[in-house]
Amino acid sequence: MPLIKEVKVLDNYRLELIFDDQIRGIVDLSDLVGTGVFAKWCNYDDFKRIRIGTSGELIWDDEIDLCPDSLYLKVTGKKPEDLFPMLKGGRSHA
Repeated sequence: MPLIKEVKVLDNYRLELIFDDQIRGIVDLSDLVGTGVFAKWCNYDDFKRIRIGTSGELIWDDEIDLCPDSLYLKVTGKKPEDLFPMLKGGRSHA
């Protein structure tokens, strides 16, 4: 799975992301602001305190993290099955 290698904070809770496979795009996280743990982002300065973690995830003050998989799906418009072919299959046997 591609990892985030660069992030740039844009206006209105949007982020420009560049992944290690050179895919680039913008994600809008404004719909999360004010709900649950994302209440912290009501202060836009807290939102801007973003960094990339060691696993390519986005981290805010070690309190909030977003995985690169979900963000990659948002940027590309792909479905989980497109990236994880095993999800397409039928039933598996244990």
